Parts: sequence; C-alpha cells; structure tokens
Amino acid sequence: MQGKSLACEAIRRQSPMQRRDFARAAALFPFAGAAWAQTPAWPQRPVKFILSQPAGAGPDILARYVADQLGKSWPQPIVIENRPGGQNVIGAQAAARSPADGYTFYYATTAAMVTNAFTFKALPYDPVKDFVPVRLVGRSPFVIAAASSFQAKDLAEVFAKAKAAPGTITIATEGPKTFSGMLADSVAQMGGVKFNHVPYTKATDAMQDVIGGRVQLVCLPDAALTAYLKAGQVRGLAISTAQRQADLANVPTLAETFPGFEYTGWNGVFAPAGTPPDIVARVNRDLEAVLKQPEVTQRLLALGSIAEQKMSVPEFEAFMRGERERWAQVVKTLGITAE
Repeated sequence: MQGKSLACEAIRRQSPMQRRDFARAAALFPFAGAAWAQTPAWPQRPVKFILSQPAGAGPDILARYVADQLGKSWPQPIVIENRPGGQNVIGAQAAARSPADGYTFYYATTAAMVTNAFTFKALPYDPVKDFVPVRLVGRSPFVIAAASSFQAKDLAEVFAKAKAAPGTITIATEGPKTFSGMLADSVAQMGGVKFNHVPYTKATDAMQDVIGGRVQLVCLPDAALTAYLKAGQVRGLAISTAQRQADLANVPTLAETFPGFEYTGWNGVFAPAGTPPDIVARVNRDLEAVLKQPEVTQRLLALGSIAEQKMSVPEFEAFMRGERERWAQVVKTLGITAE
C-alpha cells in the first residue's frame, strides 16, 4: 500500500502537461501490447504448390485451375512449380524437404503418396512421416476401353476371348506397376485371365495404337479417353467408379461386373510435416469453399476429376490410412514386388 501511495503522490506532483502525456501513454499501451502479441496474417507472400508432373499434364491443369480459384480468396497468389521425373519421386522429395512454414504445399496424386511405397524398395521421402494431409480435391476415374474394330462389346466377351486364346489380349497402360497397370491386372485376375501390358508414357501414343488396332484394349484416366469415346473411336467397356458417371452414362461400372469394386485415382493437397495446424486448417476450409461452387465442380468434372465437396483434415487422414491399407492388399493379391 505504501508503494501505491508513493506512486499516486508522484503523479500529483507532475505538471499538467506531464499528466496529459502519462494518460496518453497509458491509453496507447494496451493497443501496443496487442500489436506486439498478434501473429501476422497469413499469407504474407506468394504460396507455392509443387507438382510431380510436367506443365500441361492432367494433374498440372487441375492444380492450376484449383490454385487460381483458391487464390481469389487470398491476398497473395499461388505459384505452381513443376518438378517432374522419377515416377513422382523428384517432386515429392522437393516438397518433403521444403520449409514447414505454410508457404509450400504438395499437390499430389495417388502414386506419390500411396503406391510408390509398395513399388519402390527405397524412397528418399516418407509419404506418411514427411507430410500432413490437408485436403482431398477430387477423384479421377479410370476407363477400360477397346478399339471400335475390336470384336467385344463388353468385359464378358473380352474375358471369353482371353480364355479362348490365352496370352493374346494386349492392353495399353502406363506400365504394370502404375495405377492403370494394377487396375488392368486386378480386372484380369477377377475375370480369370491375363492381359499383356504395352506400356506408354504418353496417352496420345497409346490411343493412336489402340485406334490403329495394334493394341486391343486401353486403361487410362477418363480425361484421356473421353474425347475418343465421344467420337466413337473407342468403345468404353467399364469405368472404375462405384456409380455410372453423367458424362459417360453408357459406360458400365466395374461394380456391375464385380460387385463392390471401386478403384479411382485422386489428387489432393499435402503440407510438409510440421506445418502450423492453423494454416493447414485454413487451407482445408478455403479449399472446401472453392470445391462447393457449382462452376468449379463442373469444370473439374470436365477435366476428369470428381470434386470432393466435404472432407475435414481428420477425415482426409482417415482416408489416407484406408488407401494405404487397400493398396497393400492390391499389391499382395497381384504379387507385385518392390524394385
């Protein structure tokens, strides 16, 4: 109490001008303290999305569109950085080694975050430990199709031909240990047959050979096949989603032949491990707002991706756990060994 009395006495002895200055300082002090304690608003500078695919590839087109829409709600732009090569390894490694400061994200596909772990003996990144899931963007169906000249109107007739002449049915894929290759082998195994893979690095090259009759079947993302299907150059035999898709309503689902079967690729956003949780939550919420817009949904569908309109961070984490478990079973069933 004595200290308080001495302080009050000191204030009374100040001149009127000194007392006014003291009052002004006291009034300003709380605001100054709040400013010191406040975290700077995010983002303060451009945000980067790293991709494992080259510019112009399907995932790149999707990522640029999503980034453009997402950037409209942020005061800073989103920059796309393409790091292709090594079956997604180069881009994934670059993203994993980036600072976990909320300014670098990895726009990834199934291969980099799930299947690579089963097809490579060693990876320079850990899909589980090096990243945190942010938001699933969309799912990408795959289609199995045949050249219009190929004498099989559905999967049942394909299986019949393969059984009548074992080893003669060829299928264009991205390779036996890729998403499309493992889908093709899963379908063949369920049908009791075997397809011979003809691997391609470019979808356009694969389609030229299928249309020309040099390869009988093709298994690729529907975005790569839709134009050819609508032009009547190839015939859709099955799509990998659980339900038929509006833009390819005449193509039956694999589930119609094999009940319960669903096998889709996907694309999503991940952050380097250690990224602040509040920034991860913010990006998840902002992406959800974008993906709920009807015009965005329609555009993604045209690009071959079915927008995921609702998925929280915990839900995406659970989704990823399920994907790893599912793919572990697929790889085991097909007898695929890591190299």
